[in-house]
Amino acid sequence: MRDKTERPTTTTTTTTTAAVGVPRKIRILVAKPGLDGHDRGILVLARTFRDAGMEVIYIGLLPTPDEVAQMAVDEDVDVVALSLLNGAHLTAFPAVKKALDRKGGRDIVVVGGGIIPAEDKPKLIKLGITGLYGPGTSMEEIIEHIRERVRKERWS
Repeated sequence: MRDKTERPTTTTTTTTTAAVGVPRKIRILVAKPGLDGHDRGILVLARTFRDAGMEVIYIGLLPTPDEVAQMAVDEDVDVVALSLLNGAHLTAFPAVKKALDRKGGRDIVVVGGGIIPAEDKPKLIKLGITGLYGPGTSMEEIIEHIRERVRKERWS
C-alpha cells in the first residue's frame, strides 16, 4: 500500500517541447460531425492517439460543426481530427473549418479521414484539411502526419 503522503508518479510521452521549455502532449479533439453513427473507427483512432502520447478529447457522436469548433477552441486543442464514412465530407469538414475560423481557432490543425474519393481530396486540402486517410492506412502514417503538422504549424 502506498503511503498517503507519497505522490503518484506518471510518465508523460511528448512529441516536442512547448515554448517555455515544459514538455506537453499534443491535444487532439476527435469528432464525427453530422449524421454518421459509425464510431468503431474513431474509437480505435482515439485509443491509438492516446497510446502515441497525445491527450485525446472525444466529443461523441453526431456533434454539429459549430459544436466541434466551440469545443476545440474551449479546450485549446492543437488538432481536430474528423472522420466520416457517410459521404458528407465536402459539407461537414469545410463547415468545421469555417466555424473554427469564426470562433478564433484559425490556427488549429484540421485533419480528416474516412471514405473520401480521390477527386474530393484537393478541395479539402485547399481549405487546409489534410491527411484524408481511408481504411487500411497505417496508424504510424496518421500519427506522423499529425505530429509533423503540429510541429510546423502550432509549435514553431
